[in-house]
Amino acid sequence: MKTIGMIVAVEIKAVLDRYGSQLTEKNIAGYRVLEYKTDKYNLIIAKCGAGEIAAAGCTQFLISEYKTDMIINFGVVGGLTPEMAKTKTCVVEKVVHYDFDTSAVDNWEVGRYAEYPDPYIPANKELLEKALAINPELVPVICASADKFIADPQLKINLNKQFGAHICEMEAAGIVLICNRNNVPCLLIKSVSDSIEGGAEEFRNTVNEAAALCLDIADKIIEDLDK
Repeated sequence: MKTIGMIVAVEIKAVLDRYGSQLTEKNIAGYRVLEYKTDKYNLIIAKCGAGEIAAAGCTQFLISEYKTDMIINFGVVGGLTPEMAKTKTCVVEKVVHYDFDTSAVDNWEVGRYAEYPDPYIPANKELLEKALAINPELVPVICASADKFIADPQLKINLNKQFGAHICEMEAAGIVLICNRNNVPCLLIKSVSDSIEGGAEEFRNTVNEAAALCLDIADKIIEDLDK
């Protein structure tokens, strides 16, 4: 039986609405952990809070504490292009940690970690292909990730121009980097809650709808894993 870790930053309401009384709750090492069991898998859901450090720590916690076979993350993001219309659902192909910068000492590109040949941290290709086969409407994207909520349209345009990114958020780099270092596959499903011209207010108005849409797709992928 597979053990699947699910990381939730702030969209916990969608999880509670979906699984409700079927969840059992624990508090371990400062994390709120919700467990959902079926005859095919154990789903361990942890709320990490916002930001790369919180997400990276939670990822390692799930891997070390529960020996997870895979990590899945769903959440809401900002769109960086006109095509990323509100509630457009996507799957992360690779992520750039755009505020990680060691260029002053090594002349490497902004966002590049030593184990990679460029600034892009790849998500698991096999899970990506599985997700696209299950739901062809998912859009593969490059995610720009850092500890910043981007509301300024010009900053969104700049991220797209510099990195070719389609979306931005605050946890993906920490999740994918730690999963890759542990050789644990991960899958990140995202839904755009605020468009290129949108900001904090648009995010607040659409966050629950967008999160629920992501969880619909994540749930279908989890159910199909053993087929």
